[in-house]
Amino acid sequence: MDQDAIINYVTDTFAGVEVTRPTDGPGAGDTFFIYDPQHDLDPKRQFPFATIVTKDYGDFDNASQVNRPDVFRLNIGVSRDTFRTLFGHAPGEESAGSATYDYAALDQLMPHPVYAPQSFVCVLNPSPQTFEVVKPLLAEACSMAAARYERKQTTREPE
Repeated sequence: MDQDAIINYVTDTFAGVEVTRPTDGPGAGDTFFIYDPQHDLDPKRQFPFATIVTKDYGDFDNASQVNRPDVFRLNIGVSRDTFRTLFGHAPGEESAGSATYDYAALDQLMPHPVYAPQSFVCVLNPSPQTFEVVKPLLAEACSMAAARYERKQTTREPE
């Protein structure tokens, strides 16, 4: 699958999703999926439920070697329970398998090399078959973002 197919899937499947693709700054070229059905939130202040990154971020986030030609990484924020079910340990906990992930491997669902403690998973260049596995994770991530949005709406001060 390519990035556009993933973007189209998310926007066609989940209502209320904003897609931002900065053209400058550190996130230039990356894609951020934010739940914002009323278009009333500042996208720069929102935490995305999923992203597509197209480059390494220095020493901070380079384990996936996304700087390779035509490589991108789909990142998805899932629940702690889902993370535990997928990988056999809680987010942020070390496991025997944690040290063995090849974060540069294509088409393999794995904990995010940096944001696993926040329950993020990732896959580089997912195949159509792997994307079928990812679809319910995207649904969960969007649902969690929608719940956060609703909580913010009910606690927001009237203007």
